[in-house]
Amino acid sequence: MLLLNASFEPLTTLPLRRAILLVLREKAEVVHDDGAGAVLHSATRSYDVPSVIRLRRYISVPYSRRVPLTRVALMRRDRHTCGYCGKKAETIDHVVPRSRGGAHVWENVVAACKPCNHRKADKFLDEIGWELHITPKVPKGPHWRLINGDLHGDPQWEPYMAHLAA
Repeated sequence: MLLLNASFEPLTTLPLRRAILLVLREKAEVVHDDGAGAVLHSATRSYDVPSVIRLRRYISVPYSRRVPLTRVALMRRDRHTCGYCGKKAETIDHVVPRSRGGAHVWENVVAACKPCNHRKADKFLDEIGWELHITPKVPKGPHWRLINGDLHGDPQWEPYMAHLAA
């Protein structure tokens, strides 16, 4: 579910349970129902599953903060591509291993395929003669706040996401 601020700017994506609770507690309103017509049933009532909800009150969002480093966001940044060989990535790897002083920060983490991650282990790149095919950096822009969801998920999200993708 896409959560919009009262001003219709996208804030984040939510799990269904959280979205329903916001609507039931009247903290948010449904903007679009699920395009597939999904319905959620309780013992006494039925609810259309929302696709987009909007907060009833505006909340100020500090977008100047650093984007949180999560596995989902890292895979999106690296487009699910191994930073070492270019194949499909399934894991994350610290370029400078944490066991050797590397930090868990955007500039030191890349997506990696399992074979490369296993072969690299806790070695430095120059020890094994490897080089990175990408430069790890902090993603920028407000659309990176939507790290829980897919920017191209529900077609009903497009009007709200258009200005973020630019």
